[in-house]
Amino acid sequence: MRIDILTIFPEMFEGVFKTSIIGRAVGSETVQINVRNLRDWSDDNYKSVDDRPFGGGAGMVMRVDVVERAVQELKNSRNQGIKTEKEQVKSRVILMDTKGKMYDQKVVERLKSEEHLIFIAPHFEGIDHRVHEHLADEVYSIGPYVLSGGELPVMIVVDSICRLMPGVLGNPDSLKEESYSKEMALEYPQYTRPAEYNGWKVPDILLSGDHTKIAEWRKGK
Repeated sequence: MRIDILTIFPEMFEGVFKTSIIGRAVGSETVQINVRNLRDWSDDNYKSVDDRPFGGGAGMVMRVDVVERAVQELKNSRNQGIKTEKEQVKSRVILMDTKGKMYDQKVVERLKSEEHLIFIAPHFEGIDHRVHEHLADEVYSIGPYVLSGGELPVMIVVDSICRLMPGVLGNPDSLKEESYSKEMALEYPQYTRPAEYNGWKVPDILLSGDHTKIAEWRKGK
């Protein structure tokens, strides 16, 4: 899978994408992640990507023309050298925005099978709504609250996808019994040593060695 991310703050992604699960995915070459500076597609000497909103109002709005040029070039680059239309990869453009649908595990399961994802991380007061209407295939929000920009939501979504890619997690069985998997809505409580600490005890059933009863206990939690 190839993931391209359009942002005006590419430096925000540096540490996150080099460590933990995402770093492992990139290191295994399962996922190719490219963080792109949207200003590279600006058409003026100031590298501006925003302008004042029509109708007035506070703040600045990211321009649709800059975003369109970036998205189109990334789509073309993914299919560079592919001669037949049948072989061409369908790029999927994902916009993170408070106006979008709520992002959940069902979406993760679907997106993990895509060959090319282009994420748009808005900033400033927002993004020209024509990006929603004409460029984005899907628009998602990670919750009913406002952040300074779309960078953190993109990081969250990319992490949720990368951890499902083959060979990324050390133990693939851990995906079967985690929260929001097909088998369960929420993962059961987990405990480890010591069995008792400060008078706080691990449930006796987990120390019994009876795996059938342990499995039943976990299903009931």
